[in-house]
Amino acid sequence: MSDPMTPLAVTAYTATSAIGHGLAAQLDALRHARSGLRPNDFSSAPLQCWIGRVDGVENTRLPAEHAVWECRNNRLAWLGLNQDGFLDRVREARERYGAGRIALMLGTSTASIGETETAYRRLDADGGFPDDMLRPAIHAPHSLAAFVTAVLALEGPCLTISTACSSSAKVFASAERMIRLGLVDAAVVGGVDTLCDSVLFGFNALELVSSQPCRPFDAARNGISIGEAAGFALLERVDAAPDAPRLLGYGEASDAHHMSTPHPEGLGAELALRDTLARAGLDALQVDYINLHGTASTKNDEVEAALVSRAFPAHTRSSSTKGFTGHTLGAAGIIEATIALQAIEYGLIPGNLGGSMPDPGCGPQFAWKNEHQRVDVALSNSFGFGGNNACLAFARAGFSA
Repeated sequence: MSDPMTPLAVTAYTATSAIGHGLAAQLDALRHARSGLRPNDFSSAPLQCWIGRVDGVENTRLPAEHAVWECRNNRLAWLGLNQDGFLDRVREARERYGAGRIALMLGTSTASIGETETAYRRLDADGGFPDDMLRPAIHAPHSLAAFVTAVLALEGPCLTISTACSSSAKVFASAERMIRLGLVDAAVVGGVDTLCDSVLFGFNALELVSSQPCRPFDAARNGISIGEAAGFALLERVDAAPDAPRLLGYGEASDAHHMSTPHPEGLGAELALRDTLARAGLDALQVDYINLHGTASTKNDEVEAALVSRAFPAHTRSSSTKGFTGHTLGAAGIIEATIALQAIEYGLIPGNLGGSMPDPGCGPQFAWKNEHQRVDVALSNSFGFGGNNACLAFARAGFSA
């Protein structure tokens, strides 16, 4: 079992997804149960499905000094960085600690692979990339983090974490370890993933994409709706911001049960959950809200519903918010972490949008419609392919386990 960790302050955060640019737009959509899903209008041969597409990405342009990083994924990252005063908050932290004392950890599952797809569509007569697509920095999994560290003018450790759908949840764990070990004084964490054919057609080949808007935990669910998003957070020691919400704990596990199917008894998910509660010094009775991974795939929801039913009391509230945003893959962890933080700030339990006929495995913990109550502790689950599981615990400032 893990020893309780010293909490960290979440001194700034922001989210951009299909339900809007920035936290105010996200909160408004949650409050009004307004989904951002739309019929698929992406790519030259759109699949018959629904997607969570972010408005404005095509019209966003990078500053001239960062034009070398031009691609759709980095445009979404730039759009996200410019919400909620986040750039200013990082600048203030850089002035406070120094550029070399702030780490950057970002999660992504595809980075700028959309640009690589374009390059392959335009191969020259010799089978090579055309001259204007000979951009090694873009055709690399690290392109997102390299771009963001340049924008933020940071000089500390810079990591790309790519563990499928848990990627931008696991960044919080890496940041805590670096701060605890004294390697840095603060960390920018987050994740960005954009829509691309590799993702849409890849998940469709796995027979996981629904032709309708996704219905997490509904008895008649039949697959996911893929989305895109950008989210970021700034983590510092609590004494830097005693009134800020806290990262209370995290848990990680890898059961490696199957490349794409979760362990039938939720082994890795439960290990990550137990690790989180132990590291946060929490009992399950103290958890007010859980933002579930809840993809609307048959097996994922079945396993997660069973875990919630056996691990938490009836008064704990839980829901999936992928009916709002779609499954944003490598960005899911950070987007859902921001929703958990807003649940604490505003006392809003988002309803399980899209689900109208509860799966028999769902217990009384599920909130099918919006609810309002005080939230002191919120968890966020992120369970990825290959058994890459992560769970985060956030708490109101001043909360004592």
